[in-house]
Amino acid sequence: MKHIVIAPDSFKGTLDAQEICTIISDTVHEHLPDADITCIPMADGGEGLVNAYLQALGGVKREAVVTGPNGKPVRSEYGILGDMTAVMEMAACAGLPLMGNRLDPMHATTYGVGELLREISLLGIRRVLIGVGGSATNDMGIGMAAALGYEFLDKDYQLVEPMPYNLGRIEHIRKPREELKLQITVACDVDNPLCGPNGATYTFGKQKGIPEEKMEELDQNICHFAQVIEREFSTDIRHIPGAGAAGGLAAALIAFLHAELKPGIELFLDTIGFDELLKSTDLVFTGEGRIDWQSMAGKVPIGISRRCAKAKVPCVALCGSVGLKAELAYKEGMAAIFSSVRDFNDSHMNKEDYAENLRFLTDSVMRVMMLRMGGGTVVRSDLAGKGA
Repeated sequence: MKHIVIAPDSFKGTLDAQEICTIISDTVHEHLPDADITCIPMADGGEGLVNAYLQALGGVKREAVVTGPNGKPVRSEYGILGDMTAVMEMAACAGLPLMGNRLDPMHATTYGVGELLREISLLGIRRVLIGVGGSATNDMGIGMAAALGYEFLDKDYQLVEPMPYNLGRIEHIRKPREELKLQITVACDVDNPLCGPNGATYTFGKQKGIPEEKMEELDQNICHFAQVIEREFSTDIRHIPGAGAAGGLAAALIAFLHAELKPGIELFLDTIGFDELLKSTDLVFTGEGRIDWQSMAGKVPIGISRRCAKAKVPCVALCGSVGLKAELAYKEGMAAIFSSVRDFNDSHMNKEDYAENLRFLTDSVMRVMMLRMGGGTVVRSDLAGKGA
């Protein structure tokens, strides 16, 4: 085995993609010291997008203080590539981790996303790539739009506070005197529409803290606001695949800023020339924190396995955990899926635990592969005598 590509997404909240690359690479080299290994930290539109593009293409990282999802100031990082394209993550302004343990989907706002877009525009930059994964919000982007000068009014033309609980009251939209002139590409990691059983609220609302009894009301309010947008802007956003990403922020970016939605993983794989790389590759390791049915909508492991299947290169997923209907990945070209969880009670594990579990998993997989190849195995000194 001459060339191995390691291309994982982050294990959200524990290990970033670069750390995972290092763990897998070091363990593979224990078994195959002479293997040529290419590490590519991946991102599909969520956490790690800025770092992935900066590492792949070069550029500089910058920081701005904006309004967080709970109204408190947060420091948000973004990147500027060599061609003067800005790369940002909505999660850096309105992501789930920024809410801590106090989820509040009825008040969580995307206002900071609009502030960061305005900051980027003031630098003279005109092209923006924005990842919309990992949101804490379900405000359909009205917070972002408000930060850009849009105003929302009720049936009596009275101003309405741009909050999710007011979506059903909005009947009119007042544009700002000067609209932001940006060419925006949205890197989307899901293909869910805006409304309905597969839409923003029903699919992602639970993880943001939306109570079951509030789902129908919020979904109806989002559908209502989408109708207002269609009436005011002649833009139908209800059935666009991916419009439901980030609690409808993707739909708002289309409506208010004429953004173009693209599958984040496909965009990144094309950017780095992944198909060409596969021509000289014998094996690919990929992975994410949890692979399950939601992964099929455009997450990193599935995007990679599809490319590998076309190139006839085996693709193996090393994941934090394996969830419901993960076996669907086999229909997308995945050769094998493994989970690094070793303890039934893993809810209190720290970063070091996750890292060691991933090392153990990679070591185990490599032992099986070495047997298949007719080679021997190695004994890791730190595991010797521990039953490994």
